[in-house]
Amino acid sequence: MDEDWINLTDPDISTHEMEAVINVLKSCRLSAGPVVEQFEAAFAESLGRSYGIAVASSTIGLMVSLRALGIGPGDEVIASAYSWHQIAHAIVLVGAIPVFADIDYWSGTLSAEKAAAKITPQTRAIIVGNTNGHPAAWEPFRALANQHGIVLIEDSTEAIGSVYQGQLVGKFGDVSLFDFSQPSALVCGEGGMIVTDDHELASELRYHRSRGLDERFSIAIASRVPYQVAMSDISAALGLAQLDRLDEMLARRKRVEGFYEEHILAFEGIKPSYVAPEVDEVHWMSYVIHLGTRFTRSGRNQIVDDLATEQVEVLAYCNPLHMQYFYSTLGYRKGDLFVTEKVADRSLALPFHAHLDSDTVSFIVKTTKDSSVNVGAGAAIY
Repeated sequence: MDEDWINLTDPDISTHEMEAVINVLKSCRLSAGPVVEQFEAAFAESLGRSYGIAVASSTIGLMVSLRALGIGPGDEVIASAYSWHQIAHAIVLVGAIPVFADIDYWSGTLSAEKAAAKITPQTRAIIVGNTNGHPAAWEPFRALANQHGIVLIEDSTEAIGSVYQGQLVGKFGDVSLFDFSQPSALVCGEGGMIVTDDHELASELRYHRSRGLDERFSIAIASRVPYQVAMSDISAALGLAQLDRLDEMLARRKRVEGFYEEHILAFEGIKPSYVAPEVDEVHWMSYVIHLGTRFTRSGRNQIVDDLATEQVEVLAYCNPLHMQYFYSTLGYRKGDLFVTEKVADRSLALPFHAHLDSDTVSFIVKTTKDSSVNVGAGAAIY
């Protein structure tokens, strides 16, 4: 984007991160090495988890996880079609069958009741996302997974720092995944992290992720063919430095969230962001507003175009997976997930990062409001 644009995302980078990366660049190790190991340990500790496994991306992280869990061709994995990072692509990449269930209208997270209706004898796992930072209903999902003896995978690629019933997200899955690409709060270019408390599973995850020079002749390890998708020490240095500042960065984003809430409430008919009663704190990945039912998908897209003329980068939050061409070859069609489609058609991600001030947010909100009126559908509402 041109520097005159109001960008959708803008990483929160300080001299601390720059110095950390420079130190690695001056070292004799740029590929995966000791800094990756430090990042893995520090990230797992920050969540109270036992093991962290750094990977090149969150999609790769899910592929590694599914493979380490023995999930592949013929196995079904239940997931949501509604997200930004869409790591559910990994299901088909390992040869398994994605089974999409609908979402809760208010939180945007997978519905436990609707997921339960999709379970069959072939179901091996449920992937549940903390959508856009809002924690899923983890208590019923854990009960559901335990009842059916299936793996519960937590997708925290859009959430870091959010709290559900007193616990940080990332604590709820047998395996939990994070993403460090934009627009996440913690950004290290590209990359992701898998966390778990299972020692044997952690070893399998590492074996499937990559193989070190000292492991080339191990008969036990050589029984798996790794993806070779480790994170570099450069990315890990950036991530480790960002982790040091995470509380500060989240607080800066909360301040911007406050600007949005203040200016949006000035317009009649627009409600504050929804937070479920059992959720203690939400750190949004993007600031998403939901347009009223009078809007259409094309009307939402017109607002995106209108804001672009004002040099404001705004995007549709989600293009549901089941409506993307590849998944139509698996039999999915428009109308299969009513709530997902209704919410996705009217979801709009506004610029959200620590460098926005109150006047800029006011301009974004006013311009969005003006465009919604010009489109002819009236105010934006839940």
